[in-house]
This record gives sequence, C-alpha cells and structure tokens, in this order.
Amino acid sequence: MENILQRTLPMFTALLLCSLSQAAEVHVAVASNFSAPMKAIAAQFETDTGHKVMISSGATGKFYAQIRNGAPFELLLAADDEVPARLEAEGLGIAGSRFTYSIGKLVLWSARPGLVDSQGEVLKKAAFDKLSIANPRLAPYGAAAVEVMKSLNVYAAVEPKLVMGENIAQTYQFVHAGNAALGMVAMSQVYEDGKLRSGSAWIIPSQLYRPIRQDAVLLQKGANNPAARELIRFLKAEKARDVMRRHGYEVQDGSSIR
Repeated sequence: MENILQRTLPMFTALLLCSLSQAAEVHVAVASNFSAPMKAIAAQFETDTGHKVMISSGATGKFYAQIRNGAPFELLLAADDEVPARLEAEGLGIAGSRFTYSIGKLVLWSARPGLVDSQGEVLKKAAFDKLSIANPRLAPYGAAAVEVMKSLNVYAAVEPKLVMGENIAQTYQFVHAGNAALGMVAMSQVYEDGKLRSGSAWIIPSQLYRPIRQDAVLLQKGANNPAARELIRFLKAEKARDVMRRHGYEVQDGSSIR
C-alpha cells in the first residue's frame, strides 16, 4: 500500500499543479443591465473551468472611455452593438471576435403595485411626478427610453419629469428607493423566469424602439488570455444562454466563436 502511495502521490501532485497552472483570471467590463445574469454565468463558468472572472459593471459609454484610456479590461459585454464595433474598428478590440450575446428588452416599471397598467397608459397620461431613465448619452437603454417616448409622442410632456441615472442600475435604484414613481429599466432587473418580482410593469412593445442588440468583443489586453477566449465560448453555450433567457433576454442560437 505504501509503495502504491509513493508511486501515485507524485503523479497526483503533478496533475494538480498542472491544473492550477492552467487556471487564469479574466477581467470583464459588463453593462449594468447584464450584471445579475453575468454573476450567475461567471459562477458556473468558474465551476466548470477553474478560471476566475473579475466583473466590473457600469455604463457602456463610460467603459468605452476607460478602455481607450488603458483600463485593464480583457472582454467587454456592452449594452449595444455600436461601442464594440467602434473598439474593433479602432484596433482596441480583436478583429472578428465581436458577436451578439443577447437582445435586451425595455420595461416601464414602478415599485408600487397597480400604478403601471398593462397598456402603459400611465405614461401617456403623464400622471406621475418623476420618470427615471438611464442617461441616453452613456447608456443604450436610456437612448431606447427616449426613442419610446418619441414614438408615443409623449416626450415633450414627460421631459420635465425625467430623472437621469448614470446607468441602468442607478435608474432602477431611483425607482426602487421611491425617488421616482416610474422608470424605464431592463426587463432583467424586474423579471425572473417570466414573472415580475415586485411592483407593476408594462413590457414595452419592441416596435417602439430599435432592438437593443448587446455585443461582446475580446479586447487587445485579453488577446493572449485563454480564460477570456474560454469565457467567450461559454457565453455562446447553452448553459449561459439558458441563464440569459431566464433573465428576460432574447438570445441568438447557433453562434460559434470566430
């Protein structure tokens, strides 16, 4: 028995050290709307691969500025398709790595049950004190919110009541804390498994705003990081897509890493 242990222990130790040496960290910049599903995806990814995911969440527009100024992000999961395309064109993103990981949905939400009706008439009547939206200059969900109001011809009436969040996470917090009666937030923030978690909501019809195509791009700082490429593959796999669906996103099936 002792001889067997003497023979197998070095082999086991070598395998363990090899496994640890292959594990790596990947620093990911994640749009605020995708923070909750990304945490779930990262946990599963870490369990499956041994790699570690370091997540920073915020506004896509701010991430763009930070990446241009040398921020140490290796992968960007944006809230739009414009910023990743721009980074790729500017040489800060790896050519051919960009892909749509999800399509977001916009919801008119109130923390108060019964305030938001099933047709969004409360918005058209402007019968509220404040409406929170993300800053449209920084956050694609904010730009989509403005587009919705203009499609409904209510922007002029509602504009004086707008409260701007720096990103969609702060937009949600304004409503959740009662600082605004209503907010246009990401569906992923208030729905789970197809059910509204609290308050009242109207899922805004997709024809009122352009599709919120959320693209990811591998950044130059992650070009030689195996964990970054593994995470891209994982985001396109069924485990990750299932998490996205449960959080209210549409996903594109059949995508593969380029």
